[in-house]
Amino acid sequence: MNAPGDMRAFVRVVERQSFSAAATSLGLTPSAVSRLVSKLEERLGLRLLHRTTRRLRLTSEGEVYFARARSILADIDEVETEVRKLRGAPRGRLSINTSNAFGIHQLAPALSDFLQRYSEIEVELSFTDRVTDLITEHADIAIRAGQVNELSLRAQKFAEFERIICAAPSYLERRGVPHKPADLAKHVCIVAVPSSPWPFHTREGTEFLKIQPRVASDNGEAALQLALDGVGIVRLADVIVGQEIRHGRLVQLLADVHKSELVPLSAVYAPGRHRLPKVSVFLDFLVERFGSAPWRK
Repeated sequence: MNAPGDMRAFVRVVERQSFSAAATSLGLTPSAVSRLVSKLEERLGLRLLHRTTRRLRLTSEGEVYFARARSILADIDEVETEVRKLRGAPRGRLSINTSNAFGIHQLAPALSDFLQRYSEIEVELSFTDRVTDLITEHADIAIRAGQVNELSLRAQKFAEFERIICAAPSYLERRGVPHKPADLAKHVCIVAVPSSPWPFHTREGTEFLKIQPRVASDNGEAALQLALDGVGIVRLADVIVGQEIRHGRLVQLLADVHKSELVPLSAVYAPGRHRLPKVSVFLDFLVERFGSAPWRK
């Protein structure tokens, strides 16, 4: 191993939540990894992990050690990569955290091109619709929608999306087409929570219409499927519904009065991580692939 062996073994065990999985990634046997972690605990004179047959749990001291050790190892990897990058291609494991909407509908379909272009990069992709801690989630990059306010992180905007009001042709045939915002009160509406009023242009400015949903869901994929099944009218990001509209499975509604609100998509990372070749090329790929908002074409 190219860093303090017991420290790297401990960090990998916590990341993978398994001695066996950590051993596989390090090219060691599970017993060797267990000995390294025990050696580390003996040297420190304290317990870092609670081990049970079902799971591994960090002690309070282990949480402190893990956060610092992971940062130290990342710095070591960064230094070694900086030295090698002039003679080698980007390589290593790239951990990406993204929302379900962007990850499923846009990023995952594009990853095959990225992996083909950079054959020595391995990708670990995780999905969550909440704001994540990059250290806790073990992510090199998190993709977030909206403004990024954490001063301890760096953010690079690479695209924008907007929300669209739409419904399936089957629903519109059955219930009719709304021609003005007030008509929505007579329709079945599907709301993705947490929700906000739907904005519309008026002569006086902007009107925010509070929607009384027949169906509410905290999962955008569920809301999309309900709309495709003809249950009702939905307002979702164009990264989700753009392709469905292009193929006629959904129909855009109230486009002339619905207020377009552009929401930034940003890649978020810890300071200095962008200098790692694997991170740098992925940031470039995001701009290249998504900067023109292909979901609107």
